[in-house]
Amino acid sequence: MLKEIGLTSMDQLHDAIPDSLKLDRRMNLPPAMNEYELRRHIDSLLAKNKHGADYLNFLGAGCWQHFIPAVCDEINQRSEFVTAYAGEPYEDHGRFQALFEYQSLLAELVDMDVVNVPTFDWAQAASTAIRMAGRITGRKTALLPRSVDPDKAAIISNYCTPVMDIQFIEIDQVTGRMDLDDLRSKLSDDVAAVYFENPGYLGIIEDQGAEISGLAHGVNAVSIVGVDPISLGVLEPPGRYGADIICGDLQPLGMHMNYGGGQAGFIATRDEEKYVMEYPSRLFGIVPTEVEGEYGFGDVAYERTSFALREKGKESVGTQTALWGITAGVYLSLLGPAGMQEVGSTIIQKSHYAVKKLSDIPGVSLRFEGAFFKEFVVDFNDTGLSVAEINRRLMEEGIFGGKDLSAGYPEWGQCALYCVTEIHTQSDLDRLVAALRSIACTSL
Repeated sequence: MLKEIGLTSMDQLHDAIPDSLKLDRRMNLPPAMNEYELRRHIDSLLAKNKHGADYLNFLGAGCWQHFIPAVCDEINQRSEFVTAYAGEPYEDHGRFQALFEYQSLLAELVDMDVVNVPTFDWAQAASTAIRMAGRITGRKTALLPRSVDPDKAAIISNYCTPVMDIQFIEIDQVTGRMDLDDLRSKLSDDVAAVYFENPGYLGIIEDQGAEISGLAHGVNAVSIVGVDPISLGVLEPPGRYGADIICGDLQPLGMHMNYGGGQAGFIATRDEEKYVMEYPSRLFGIVPTEVEGEYGFGDVAYERTSFALREKGKESVGTQTALWGITAGVYLSLLGPAGMQEVGSTIIQKSHYAVKKLSDIPGVSLRFEGAFFKEFVVDFNDTGLSVAEINRRLMEEGIFGGKDLSAGYPEWGQCALYCVTEIHTQSDLDRLVAALRSIACTSL
């Protein structure tokens, strides 16, 4: 390669770097550790981490601590799935079938016909859904409620710029639901999509879904609903209140919290050409082969993907999180409809128990009225303490408090987003309440 570019040594590659920037001595590196010493050193560093297995955890906000059945890890750690990256149906039959089964199970859960292979996360799924709506309608504006996670909203805005213009709808400051009057005022013939979440980032159940979808359809816009799939054992799937595109996060379905990993998103639609042909990612289908009783699994409408179209693709779609799709499929097949209903009911019961007990603490209240699922906003303004101080003192008790919302929603003052799932026992919740009561009472 050096000969091809007209050089004789590797050092010549660095001639463009000024001598003043080059180290003119040998690096004084410590002696290399042997394998045992290195392992002890790394273990000592890792021991500084405090995680959900060590501390009682009430953090959620987009990555939630749920129970993970052991078989989920057993399947997704099999070498044929872990090492599989790219392939074709004739050489990667098992992975294609596993992803088809995942798509089928998730389609049943969300009550839609078509589900894509997983995206990186919910934010990318929502962004792609909005881009799909823009291509379907030929319009440039998407409307989102201000209750959407600010980080997710920033990703959506970045992903859609400059193709789409993202505008925000105000929320009712009492209920946290979308302000329909503000929505009506911003609907126009240039609106491609109205995006909302149910349950949303703040845990609020948006019971105006049918009306929101109706208003979107009134201007021929697409209704897009983001959903936490773990809620669909107890909440109605969005398609039944008018959603055209459904998206969300797969992490609750059998995935551990992994320091920013373990995230995957999904998109689901009806089996209509105008939607199917706008998916930029792969879709897997099932077809009979020439051998009677035998079936094959492969790409549906491959020609519409960026893999086929390359630089002319609708969006650039590369690596996807297939392993997490397989994991979600394992989780859904294990629980089934009855199991999903039981998990959802358990979460509702435990989270409402926590809210009832927390509301009895002087200076502590619930920020919003109305129904919620899994997450809820706790108002600490009347305690005279900041959320940061409360969380610091909870840490001393071995508890991760809720996510501090003061930066994302400064107008609410000192509020925190708490998460309660099926993993929390009554004693866990009572321990949190006792700790917060002690902290709040010493400040009043």
